[in-house]
Amino acid sequence: MFSLLVNIPANAKWPQNGVTVAGGNGYGGATNQLYHPHDLFVDDNQTVVIVDTENNRIMQWKNDDTTNGLVVAGGNGRGNGLNQLKWPTDVSIDKETDSLIIGDEGNERVVRWPRRSGTTQGEILIDNIRLRRYQLGEKNGILVAGGNGSGDDLNQFNCPTYLFVDRDHSVYVSDWRNNRVMKWMEGAKEGIVVAGGQGRVNALTQLNSPYGLFVDTSGILYVADSHNHRVTRWTRGDKKQGTVIVGGNGAGAGANQLSCPEGLSFDRHGNLYVADYNNNRVQRFSIE
Repeated sequence: MFSLLVNIPANAKWPQNGVTVAGGNGYGGATNQLYHPHDLFVDDNQTVVIVDTENNRIMQWKNDDTTNGLVVAGGNGRGNGLNQLKWPTDVSIDKETDSLIIGDEGNERVVRWPRRSGTTQGEILIDNIRLRRYQLGEKNGILVAGGNGSGDDLNQFNCPTYLFVDRDHSVYVSDWRNNRVMKWMEGAKEGIVVAGGQGRVNALTQLNSPYGLFVDTSGILYVADSHNHRVTRWTRGDKKQGTVIVGGNGAGAGANQLSCPEGLSFDRHGNLYVADYNNNRVQRFSIE
């Protein structure tokens, strides 16, 4: 996920009960269903674009229609054709070209898919991916984080899953098996721990399999603390303890529960959207 300029008050609160805005009708491939949604992106019109991973497609749900979504990329079976995806994991929107940028994990590539009506295939931007920085149109990247083998040193990762790039070009990475979030400033040789890294349970100092990330314009970090079934907020400069903003009520399908949340995003108003992986739905928590 790349930088979105969203200003959220430091003392903002969200209700504990979320509203289902996509899916929630069991797992499946119908247009009113999702199957293990992995990530999402909310555009300026509050249209939610969702990575529907097991269906190998990207879905779009309009703000005024929570009944059915629209397939906007993939959905032609699992494969490596230009009209196909294979276990996609990430999506963002390139405003300049009005295109979707999709992390097509099973094919080890990044593809661009125009959002205009009638588009039936994408184009490959990058293949054989590592955690590097690429200029659009270039095939060779620059290593920006990690690359020193698997481990828990400050210059290492152990199964990185998500990243977020802020407006200062700092890269935040969910270091999944180390149960921490790392921040690598531009040009740095090692990262700093900005959340977790204190073991894997459910204390406020800890994360358990972190996935989705979001950093607002104040530098406040939001983390999908997946196996703790919650979203936590970490204030800039305080890496010792986070606060739970939604979830944390055990795994379940209740309005106040999540089950292995993976992706998260905010719209321009500060409303929180969560890809609720095991519940095959997207939940919206409207800012109070």
